[in-house]
Amino acid sequence: MKKILLTAFIIFATAQLFAQTALKVGEKAPLFNAKDNSGKLIDLKKVLKEHQSVVLFFYRGQWCPFCSKHIKNLQDSLQVLTAKGAYVIGVSPENAAGMDKTVAKTKASFSIISDRDYSIMKAYQVNYVMEPGLADKYKKGGLDVAMANGQVDYVLPVPATYIIGQDGKIKFAYFDKDYKKRPSVKVLEAAL
Repeated sequence: MKKILLTAFIIFATAQLFAQTALKVGEKAPLFNAKDNSGKLIDLKKVLKEHQSVVLFFYRGQWCPFCSKHIKNLQDSLQVLTAKGAYVIGVSPENAAGMDKTVAKTKASFSIISDRDYSIMKAYQVNYVMEPGLADKYKKGGLDVAMANGQVDYVLPVPATYIIGQDGKIKFAYFDKDYKKRPSVKVLEAAL
């Protein structure tokens, strides 16, 4: 019976991930309010009034080398993005200690939000639950994703990236379930 329930859960979790789709270009971006890693209140509506656009990206955690590389690339080219009027925001389920490690590794100077209740990830339809087999594989490799995020469950975001215009509409959407793939800074710059 346990094996049947585990198999059913794996199928459900996998189906949940593959059933997800990105928010589309032209759709209204969900608004949110949250404190970033420096304690600053980030009100998306207010940020959009002050900037021409927002580059909003989701990442899995400081433990993910692909996430760290992407964040480092964004930081290295931050002046290119801000020169085009963009404000960059990263969102992750990782806890404060994880965010501190992310900043230390990548030297990120833009806002990073810990989405502890997954509300931003859910609003942008990027959240999914890791299947138990994969979570166990990570644990055997020395990484308990739930513990690393200070949670009891295994929720991660698809590493999606959105550019939101001043009108609050999505003008660029990158959503790839392959966590190894991210949009380049050149692609983002061209979309701004």
